[in-house]
Amino acid sequence: MKTFLVLLFSTVIMACSSPSTKQPESPTVPAVKAEAVVIEAQPEADSLKGSLDAMATGKIGQAAFTIRYHSPAVRGRIVWGGLVPFDRVWVTGAHMATSVEFDRDISIDGQRVPAGKYAFFTIPGKEKWTVILNSDWQQHLTDEYDEKLDVVRVKIKPERESTHQERLRYVIEADDDTKGEWVVYWEKLEISLPVTILQ
Repeated sequence: MKTFLVLLFSTVIMACSSPSTKQPESPTVPAVKAEAVVIEAQPEADSLKGSLDAMATGKIGQAAFTIRYHSPAVRGRIVWGGLVPFDRVWVTGAHMATSVEFDRDISIDGQRVPAGKYAFFTIPGKEKWTVILNSDWQQHLTDEYDEKLDVVRVKIKPERESTHQERLRYVIEADDDTKGEWVVYWEKLEISLPVTILQ
């Protein structure tokens, strides 16, 4: 009986001290939201799919600018008059309306624009483009575009570039402390919108 109890006690001790075969749980990895990218000058082809969530930031004097947009690629397509029709309002990007935000009042073509956030639309033409700032900055494509909400409309002549820009790209350029422009590059076209910072 004594021997039986010793064996039973030893078996219980060994069972309690043996390592568990249960696999440790994998740590939970939080989902990471994709950040907007800065589109660089890209003369070569781009293998990435879809229209990238992109952003351009910059300062003209003390005024800070942020442009958020979706950047499509050319991919060998006819852009002007094809992928982007002439004489129709365009989000000047893809998916959602492009938004432009600035923290100082500015002047565009002599028209005062209060600091804030706006949708940036264009109407591409064969010779000239119409550039538009609209107060409804949060809209899908041009589904809800309302001309009555336009804050500024300016006619601009595009410039042809010798270098191919595969992805649509925005740049904020300062000429000095009070003047500059935001520029759109795509395919071989450049559209520049001059702005003046108001004191």
